Amino acid sequence: MAPQTRHTLTDRLHPVSTTFVAFLAGLAGVAGSFAVASFTPSFVAGPIAGFLARRLPGPVITFAIVVLGDLGDQLNVLTALALSVLLFAVASFVGLAAGRRFDAPVSGLFAAAATAVVAVAVTGALSASLAAGVAAGVVVAVADFAATRDVLSALGPSVGGTSPGRRRVLAALASALPFVVGGYALGARTRPDTATTGAPLDVGTPWAGSDVDALLAEASEKSFAVEGLEPLVSDAFYEVDINSTDPEVDANEWTLTVTGAVDEELTYGYEDITSMEPEHRFVSLRCVGEALNGKKLDNALWTGVPIMDLVEPAGLPEGCCVMFRAADGFYEEFPLSALRDGFLAYGMNGEALPRGHGYPARALIPGHWGEINVKWLTEIEILERPEDGYWEKRGWHGTGPVNTVAKLHVVNDLDDGRKEVAGHAYAGTRGIERVEVSTDGGETWAEATLSETLPGTDVWRQWMYQYDPPTGEHEVVVRATDGTGQLQSSEEASPFPNGPSGWVSRTVRGR
Repeated sequence: MAPQTRHTLTDRLHPVSTTFVAFLAGLAGVAGSFAVASFTPSFVAGPIAGFLARRLPGPVITFAIVVLGDLGDQLNVLTALALSVLLFAVASFVGLAAGRRFDAPVSGLFAAAATAVVAVAVTGALSASLAAGVAAGVVVAVADFAATRDVLSALGPSVGGTSPGRRRVLAALASALPFVVGGYALGARTRPDTATTGAPLDVGTPWAGSDVDALLAEASEKSFAVEGLEPLVSDAFYEVDINSTDPEVDANEWTLTVTGAVDEELTYGYEDITSMEPEHRFVSLRCVGEALNGKKLDNALWTGVPIMDLVEPAGLPEGCCVMFRAADGFYEEFPLSALRDGFLAYGMNGEALPRGHGYPARALIPGHWGEINVKWLTEIEILERPEDGYWEKRGWHGTGPVNTVAKLHVVNDLDDGRKEVAGHAYAGTRGIERVEVSTDGGETWAEATLSETLPGTDVWRQWMYQYDPPTGEHEVVVRATDGTGQLQSSEEASPFPNGPSGWVSRTVRGR
């Protein structure tokens, strides 16, 4: 007599349906991670996106910055999300395979454990990893339960009585959907304690007061009342980082060390620095990878202390260079002389430094491209020999000085029939002496009106020009002259490797 065949869950694991269930479990796992962690390094896609950004070849990164712009970062995040789903799907598939050994629907437990282990390995965050594991495990468990029992028959003959494989897929889909929708809704909600641009709640602002208020009021008074033109203190300050998620740094545990070629290494805590006499400085930053007329140029009032007040007590030899290192893995090198005017900022516009701008503290090095102004600063290393920084290793120029630029961002129609054009001009520590506007494609030029200067050595200015427009379309061109009398270059150049240059022009419709 032939032995009786033993029918177990193994018989119901069709490869196609199993793969689909694993995919849905992976999708639910990513949603579970996002629900708890939001878009922080604890979210599984965050470290993966950062890994891709650091490991991709230099030419690929340059193409993403110069050609794709913000889309490049979005594609990086989407790739990280896809890889996250794939990792969790593989973990769930392993859980399904492990469950085949048992004569009961226990694959959900294995899938949950495997997914959680993978998430912990990627992020090191326990709570978000457990949420990912639970979400993936529930989807697998529901799918297995549906495969072993015809629980869908209540939905009608077209559903009930179907094959175990189809029941598994339908059950997995029905259980994964709430996780995906709910996970997105929970993770996307605004939470001050995890938002990438929000400052932590437990940080006071003892430096805020009359000085800050007076300076911000001065900036407001000196700003042009031009519709659509950002004021002298930016409403929204751009953010560019090597990682897609900002590091979460606790000020109570954060330290800044001065190391390298010094007589004595020093370590400062957050309270050590914030208890020093604060200074308030207007400083503008411009991204080296932005388009010529892009909007990654902004200004803020920063609060902090001179970097030399922290470095000089360590004893400086005749070193050549400095390497700044950050909590997010970024590092950048520049001449030691640049420290003389360097500033360590822990406040921004009267508030604690937002996380997206480097909380607890960041460097501001006047006259240099924004990338040099390292966020989440943790180490100042004095070097005896030059070393390449993060962007230099990828072919970029890196250390400043910034290129002079006059941007044209506003074209308004005035009530009297005239046109109004306006924008910002910036030349780093050289300052802006003059902005000129041509309304005939560069044939003739007229001087624009400049906003009054704000106190500081590295601050932008607004410009404005009103004119009677000709009939039809015409080309408006703007150019700036810096404080040394040097006219900005008219030669257009790509952002790579030294930053964009050229005169900004725009076609404007006249009468």
